[in-house]
Amino acid sequence: MKLIDDGILPEEVFTHPRHESAQRSLAELIMQLRACANVKDGYEFQQELLGHVLEVENDRNAFSRAAKRMRSGKPPQPGAPEPRSGLDPARPETWRLEHDVCERVARQYRCVGDALAWRVFGFQRRHIIALCQNESAGVMAGKAGLAAELERVEQAWKEDGQFAILHDLTNCLRIGDVTVFGNDGSFETIEIKSDAERRRSAQRRRIKAAEEALRDGRPLPGKDRKARLYDLDLPFKTQLDLLRTGTERAAKEGIFAARVRGERALLVTDFYGCNAQGWTDDEFGHQLGRQFSAARRRAGLGTDREWNVSATSLDSVSRDPQRVPFAAYPLHPAACARLIGDLAVFTVETSGPALADSLSDAGLDADWIRAAGAGELTAGEVVMELHASASRPAFGNLRMELTRTLQMRRSALDHYLIEMVEQGTWIEGMRYMLADFDMEGRPWPTYRGEDQVWV
Repeated sequence: MKLIDDGILPEEVFTHPRHESAQRSLAELIMQLRACANVKDGYEFQQELLGHVLEVENDRNAFSRAAKRMRSGKPPQPGAPEPRSGLDPARPETWRLEHDVCERVARQYRCVGDALAWRVFGFQRRHIIALCQNESAGVMAGKAGLAAELERVEQAWKEDGQFAILHDLTNCLRIGDVTVFGNDGSFETIEIKSDAERRRSAQRRRIKAAEEALRDGRPLPGKDRKARLYDLDLPFKTQLDLLRTGTERAAKEGIFAARVRGERALLVTDFYGCNAQGWTDDEFGHQLGRQFSAARRRAGLGTDREWNVSATSLDSVSRDPQRVPFAAYPLHPAACARLIGDLAVFTVETSGPALADSLSDAGLDADWIRAAGAGELTAGEVVMELHASASRPAFGNLRMELTRTLQMRRSALDHYLIEMVEQGTWIEGMRYMLADFDMEGRPWPTYRGEDQVWV
């Protein structure tokens, strides 16, 4: 993952006036979302968020065009917005910086849109998983058909008194254009056709597949036709109270590191907190290494990090539709905004073999299969395998021996780490699935009671 393009300094992004302004707007939007109490509040909030996204994406489109012209030796197009960075507008890098900041800020606003989506779906992860199984729709500003989608949102509110969420304001809702929520608790995901003669059968098929996955346990509509939702009869429990403490402490002290139950170590850094300490780069590196090493030692991770894996908040906002948006984390709105804008960053690290040992201690047959020193985790990578066997009557005196293997992939490990899931809850979920020999395909587990965790 590359946070910033070559030739652009992190300070140029973080201290950019648009980026700093977005920090204030994000905190205000998160507070506004949390205060929504009815359909009217939700409609007005969505309109406010829409204005922010369209403004920054219109500028992004203009800066993209200007940057291309500058690279070819031409001046920016007439009417191009003025760069806000204060850097030399005669340099192509200045226009590229403006474009990159707009791209980041648009994603940050969509993180709040994702929190809206989680809320209107009652914080039931299964709905998000079903509707995220598609490629991102991309930039909304200038999109053909946007006017028709906005008209349907308006109609739902003004004519029917219903809330309709615009999917393009989110990163996680990628199937369908709008979901309309009935006053009886029902909802319908729909495709909006600006041209009545145009048929988009692929979109309608994906909507139908998502509905069948939710209702009947059919395969999810993504590329993996073996993936299915799997509801666990277990309450969702986390250790996010430690992250709350970590963000508060790091905002004052710059760095916070602690052991997390379940062979994990947490590291939180805060841009403003570090600046307040007046550290040099070397002093910052020394403090970070010392504190995080101590936390890993307390967590029992040892000094050999070749077996360690981690998940981070850094530049991950709105890149993975399966992640819970930081705007919904049970933290102060300002802390959420800092995580969204990478002004605060947290990392959770574990040792693969230690994690497998914990599962084995709980009576599960687990093998960590990822090689030492394998580098960064890749999408879809299998890191651990869990095995189970059972015996069932066949006929007569004969019995049937059954075996199954449950593979843990990067997404499941990321879920355990970045959401700081209580290890006992996580282990019981694994035990639940291993014991179900009637389970089909590749399960996407969801827990009960997530509405008691996320905000």
